[in-house]
Amino acid sequence: MAEADPPPYFEAHVFVCCNRRPDGHKRGSCAASGSEALRDYMKARAKELGLKGVRVNQAGCLDRCEFGPTLVIYPEGIWYQVRTREDVDEVLAAHLVAGGRARRLMLTEKDVLPAKP
Repeated sequence: MAEADPPPYFEAHVFVCCNRRPDGHKRGSCAASGSEALRDYMKARAKELGLKGVRVNQAGCLDRCEFGPTLVIYPEGIWYQVRTREDVDEVLAAHLVAGGRARRLMLTEKDVLPAKP
């Protein structure tokens, strides 16, 4: 009989890409698009909102650079593009407070780069 997995340590884990590439890199980078300030804002707002069991973390490259700044929320694995503090507020309210989705900001299976020739 297999042992059960332990319960999750966090109810939600938010990874905000803060990868930085050299200026002018063809793929760009989330940090160059302001992700570090957005991460800091999201951490502060989550605390202000009293979100328990939610961890907002910095991540290295999440490999969706062209859509950045990006973040992903687990355990669901939902991806978002956030460019402003208002976008961050929308994700917090819709996904982490209400348990729904911020559909306008979601990256879906349609958000992929064209195949390389």
